[in-house]
Amino acid sequence: MTFYAIGDVHGQLEKLIDVHTRISIDQLRHGTQSAPVVHLGDYVDRGPDVRATLDYLVSRQEREPEDIFILGNHDRMMEAFLQPVCRPDPAREELFWLDRMIGGRSSLASYGVDVSRMRRVGKIHQEARAKVPEAHLSFLRRLRPCFAAPGLYFCHAGVRPGIPLSQQNVDDLVWIRDAFLSDTRDHGALIIHGHTPFDHVRHCGNRIGVDTGAGFGGPLSVIVLDGDLVFELTDQGRVLLPPPLTAVKAGASHAF
Repeated sequence: MTFYAIGDVHGQLEKLIDVHTRISIDQLRHGTQSAPVVHLGDYVDRGPDVRATLDYLVSRQEREPEDIFILGNHDRMMEAFLQPVCRPDPAREELFWLDRMIGGRSSLASYGVDVSRMRRVGKIHQEARAKVPEAHLSFLRRLRPCFAAPGLYFCHAGVRPGIPLSQQNVDDLVWIRDAFLSDTRDHGALIIHGHTPFDHVRHCGNRIGVDTGAGFGGPLSVIVLDGDLVFELTDQGRVLLPPPLTAVKAGASHAF
């Protein structure tokens, strides 16, 4: 089978539309129109067009039912904040979604919410609940923690090494970093993930990192998994992405 996988979006609607256009051209060129497109999570925060991005993805989910949408840590934090009583992410209670390092204020600002620093959180929460459409909350609630196909396993952050893929914990799937990135073992399938941005797509043999920092001004990347081959999909078409002789571990950003 053929799969497409898109890295972390972070409210970058123009980049997302460009990537989907690139995929459509490749599908026509290679006859893979029915190939699923897997979005690896983090659709919200940091970028300027979070509301428009979720509008676009909700519409696309209706038009393209074969598309797969994975849950990211930023998506889970937004959904938790927008509960009737706002709460932190259960796995990272020390982090507050509206903190500058997370980017929740930019998400709410795209809905017209007043996120002034001096404004009380309760008032921001009340206005946010009134202005974020139910369709967006429903989209966030329905995001999948993972998706498995023969020889492949898609998730946002990675997996806990040594734990069977069928028994992975959702907290790890959306948050894990060093314990996964530093492990060179075979995890039972090739892990396709985002979450940790690199300066380019990384094929490490046992995993492929597709997050190239769209939320920090970098490109939004997409790969094609076609049988046993992996390609990065560029504006010029497919570029073969072979596994390196040794896993690359340096150069990762530890942004949340």
